[in-house]
Amino acid sequence: MVRPSWLFKSGLAWQVARKGRAAQEQRARNGHKRQKMNSFVRWSRVMRMALCAMVLASAAAVAQEASDGPAIGPETNLPVPRFVSLNAAEANVRRGPSLSHRIDWVFKRRNMPLQLVAEYGQWRRVIDHDGQGGWIHYTLLSGARTVLVTETPTPLRTLPDPAAPENAILEQGVIGRLGQCEPDWCQLNAGGYRGWVPKSDIWGVTLEELRD
Repeated sequence: MVRPSWLFKSGLAWQVARKGRAAQEQRARNGHKRQKMNSFVRWSRVMRMALCAMVLASAAAVAQEASDGPAIGPETNLPVPRFVSLNAAEANVRRGPSLSHRIDWVFKRRNMPLQLVAEYGQWRRVIDHDGQGGWIHYTLLSGARTVLVTETPTPLRTLPDPAAPENAILEQGVIGRLGQCEPDWCQLNAGGYRGWVPKSDIWGVTLEELRD
């Protein structure tokens, strides 16, 4: 059977058109797959960046938390800074942690409170109420806590209450041995008297410190 040429051409054209549509559909499907893949890649990148940000934020928080806590002295394993007192009637204060360094100051008041801010070998760096100081040999210091009265007059009261009776009146510069401390008051022994004074009137204790 012989088919007309126009029928053959029509069928061939239909096949070509069908193949063209199939190719277009395949390209469309491939393009859709590429779009999905690109979207997935972008989403993965965003998630990785978010995860990295979370890890960095967590590490920063841990570092901040660690930095908020007190440092530990390399020689004593005690907190630095901390308050100590002078255990001698006279102490040379040097520019560096050795006998070869020059003497910048001489402390001449036994039991005066000092703030210890660094440790190196057998030497301790301290500062006084006025911010002056340097390096002192550890044998000249004591862990006994004392404070310096910074206000005049400072009533020494029987109770941690501004209305409590006065045991004595302390002048500026008096040194007392530190006892208990509440949020706003500390107990002192000074000049044979014992009582309570506001934390704001003394130096040698932090405002946050509590003592039993």
